[in-house]
Amino acid sequence: MAGLKGLAGARERWVSTGGIELCVAELGDPSRPTVLLVHGYPDSKEVWSEVAERLADQFHVVLYDVRGHGRSTAPTPLRGGFTLEKLTDDFLAVADAVSPDRPVHLVGHDWGSVQSWEFATVKRTEGRIASFTSMSGPSLDHFGHWIKKRMARPTPRRVGQLLGQGAKSWYVYMLHTPVLPELAWRGPLGKRWPKILERVEKVPAGDYPTPSLPSDAAHGAWLYRDNVRSRLSRPRADAYAHVPVQLVLPLGDIFLSEHLYDELELWAPQLVRRTLPAKHWVPRTRPDQLSAWITEFVLANEEREAGLPVQRTAATGKHADRFGGQLVLVTGAGSGIGRATAFAFAEAGARVVAVDRDAESAARTAEMAQLIGAPKAWAETVDVSDEQAMEKLAEKVAAEYGAVDVLVNNAGVGLSGSFFDTTAEDWKKVLDVNLWGVIHGCRLFGKQMAERGQGGHIVNTASAAAFQPSKALPAYSTSKAAVLMLSECLRAELAGQGIGVSAICPGLVNTNITATARFAGVDAEEEKRRQKKSTRLYGLRNYPPEKVADAILTAVVRNQAVVPVTPEARGAHLMSRFTPRALRAVARMEPPL
Repeated sequence: MAGLKGLAGARERWVSTGGIELCVAELGDPSRPTVLLVHGYPDSKEVWSEVAERLADQFHVVLYDVRGHGRSTAPTPLRGGFTLEKLTDDFLAVADAVSPDRPVHLVGHDWGSVQSWEFATVKRTEGRIASFTSMSGPSLDHFGHWIKKRMARPTPRRVGQLLGQGAKSWYVYMLHTPVLPELAWRGPLGKRWPKILERVEKVPAGDYPTPSLPSDAAHGAWLYRDNVRSRLSRPRADAYAHVPVQLVLPLGDIFLSEHLYDELELWAPQLVRRTLPAKHWVPRTRPDQLSAWITEFVLANEEREAGLPVQRTAATGKHADRFGGQLVLVTGAGSGIGRATAFAFAEAGARVVAVDRDAESAARTAEMAQLIGAPKAWAETVDVSDEQAMEKLAEKVAAEYGAVDVLVNNAGVGLSGSFFDTTAEDWKKVLDVNLWGVIHGCRLFGKQMAERGQGGHIVNTASAAAFQPSKALPAYSTSKAAVLMLSECLRAELAGQGIGVSAICPGLVNTNITATARFAGVDAEEEKRRQKKSTRLYGLRNYPPEKVADAILTAVVRNQAVVPVTPEARGAHLMSRFTPRALRAVARMEPPL
């Protein structure tokens, strides 16, 4: 994501409306459904470049510079030239020019979303909009009613919400002052704005904003002056959306409180909510995520409009509002906990990268994940202990799928045997996969998360053996204890960057790790007998990997540090803290093998 150059191959045209010339760019096949992207303040249409480039493979994508921005002309005089009514005229002119016979799928960010709420709720646009995806920009009418309701009944909670949003809206007051905003944007602020976005919002460095930024921002101040006070004081009572709405809510938005949308279902009956751990400028920082959600929503509404069985509905599984469209990479995804975890994220609507050293098992997991609900799923064959292979995987994932939102380092191997029966080669094999595999994943994908600057989460599968000593598991327990401590250290280091780290300690779970576990100090026949017996014992315990997968999703949502999953794991964790002597006594017992 080096620079915003995705519009270089776009077809350009001009649309006239009310004495204004709007610069319109088109990508993709005009015979396909039209997705119309509306930019915010102080942007121009180029803010959508990365998103538009991704959408153009499936849709007719249209972007235009809002009046007074980019290459579109500005009204004369500026005062009164940016009202929502005139912006609606512009939208209809563009929609009629680029898609005269079919309604368009509308997408808006920031002020592009504010004005698009007007388009989606006024009667004169009915039949011209097929769906609306909103991000970081509320309806001024809904906002006005939200304020009035809290002022009418000022409970402590409501007063806190009002004060919180009032503090976030500091820039709105500044933009209402005469002359000063224009001077600031045409002076030092306009020059420093790109660097401010890079530092505060973690947007990628590139060739955007456009050279017209100072005049765009000066003109755009009238968006606020012409609309905010009048609409907030006299909000429309009929501002109901007449189209399906998808709300994308960046949880780290420094300008808008998530509470603004608490009662949005009252105004948008056909509402799908999405939450995203990101900041305000998501079209630039999370184009992969937005493209996936927009594609899913548009195709679902196209199928519904055509009277077809809807194959692509928004994910409705547990935590779908949290993980829908996110990119999740799971190692050891060919079976057991890894496969169950990949499926759980797929049910929540996440895009899944299933990684396993067994190519066939990884491919099967990816195939099933897509059938279960993942918008996209890919299989990658990698031995996590191979540093170079993991580096190539990280490069490929970043280039082809995007930055990982959730990393699950789950791949592991089992080894049982006394310390003196465990050879140096045995130790190396266990540590290479169980510890170094986790280190490679955290180092490579965690670094990508940190560099993106939009948060994320790392899940490391440890074990109850991490805090429960056993004379039969010295190598395995040591590897898992190291994973637990690594997770705690990383959690401390990455907390300031919005990246959570969780260590999952499952306990006795019915997976095939016992069937493939090695037993040191015994011959092949005895090893096979012990594998069968341990598999039978785990089968009798019959704790399903799906419950561990649920615990993993919950750990990410709640940002939990250490998660013992099974009752015996929770009991051992408590004993390690409060009765360690008793736990050491248990460690001396012979395992029933």
